[in-house]
Amino acid sequence: MNATPSGQRAAAEDWAEPARWYSTNLVGLPVGLIGSAAFNAHPQPLSIAGVRESHRGLFRLLDTAADLASASAIFRHFMEIVFGLAPPEPGARGAPRARHRSSYLKLLQGWGLDASSAAGAVLKGWVKSRFGLVPQFHKAPLGRFPSPAWVTYIEEKAASRFHNNCIHQQLDLLFEYCQWAIERFGLPARGHVTLWRGVNDFTEQRIVAGGRRERRCLLRLNNVVSFSTSRERADEFGDWILEARVPTVKILFFPGLLPGAPLAGEGEVLVIGGEYEVLARYA
Repeated sequence: MNATPSGQRAAAEDWAEPARWYSTNLVGLPVGLIGSAAFNAHPQPLSIAGVRESHRGLFRLLDTAADLASASAIFRHFMEIVFGLAPPEPGARGAPRARHRSSYLKLLQGWGLDASSAAGAVLKGWVKSRFGLVPQFHKAPLGRFPSPAWVTYIEEKAASRFHNNCIHQQLDLLFEYCQWAIERFGLPARGHVTLWRGVNDFTEQRIVAGGRRERRCLLRLNNVVSFSTSRERADEFGDWILEARVPTVKILFFPGLLPGAPLAGEGEVLVIGGEYEVLARYA
């Protein structure tokens, strides 16, 4: 049976609007709920299925940590052993190391340099896989599929450079460790934290309701996005300052989580995206 004209129009609209695509996830909540402003106002715990259960030893060790610095050392040592991330000892003999071994730290570094890099594509792909939220932007708006922008994103997301060392499993552990740290130490806050983001235009985020002139608006952010803990620091990245109340259950990385890691000294917070109510001010 052929689709009706109205059905064809609805299907076309769905293909042109990634946020309406059907998607599954590994956190046990509807995708539409996770990406909504209602969820941000009334968050529920998010946990990737099977991660803590598969790594009970790590989380038992973490429970012995007296502070975040000790927990960070335990986590980084565990990741080095499990994923072979430790640098070779000087003068050590043996089989040559792989030319490029993917690591969550290199991914964070790549994101910090350019969120639309290949590292950024892999991170967005991980969020899509685990939380079901479709990316909205990668070098260009990701609208109707197929398109050159989508082809570029998919090619970079699937590139072997970042998929030779269980990178999704590394990111799973990073997210669960981050959530454990928030639960245990209350950092950067419990429940919600106010963060800022500087932008020059609204190409990477879509206004769903309200407008810039009204200052308060509902924005659809990319599926993973950077915020700053400092309004003054956010001002360095754009003329418009977006202020949002972010639920801590959506945080993947925050300053202090891994001292000395990429992004650690820049006041940058990595947040799972979706629709956020923001206060927009022209700096």
